[in-house]
Amino acid sequence: MAVISANAAMQYERQSSQAMPWHLTFLVAPLVLHRGTREALPRDTRTHLSTWITENPVIRAGFPQRAQALTEHVREGLRFGMANRILTVTSDGALHGTLAATAKPIKTGDATQIIRASGLIGKWFTRADQPATLFALFGVAP
Repeated sequence: MAVISANAAMQYERQSSQAMPWHLTFLVAPLVLHRGTREALPRDTRTHLSTWITENPVIRAGFPQRAQALTEHVREGLRFGMANRILTVTSDGALHGTLAATAKPIKTGDATQIIRASGLIGKWFTRADQPATLFALFGVAP
């Protein structure tokens, strides 16, 4: 969870030059950890998020339950990430991620795809005017 959040935050910041609002991590995890959702993600951020959600109503329908089920895991990932300094919170409450460039890639399972997808989500979220818009699109509240 910490790596997923850190990568999303890094890509968000790289795209927008601003740290990612910390509460967006609660949207990242259910998007990338659910295989069906992850496989339905577009290849890049040119697809508008609201268009993608409209084209994938089944994903949106199950999203609130997945998000709720992952809430405590995301919190634990945030705590772990902060304790190990891959996540830091800025003075205005945003999240900054740091992953070592020398980290070895994981070659088994879905980990590589999950981490790659978290970066895409981080970039994609920069296109929303307000974080509240993202929560509304997914049918959840912060």
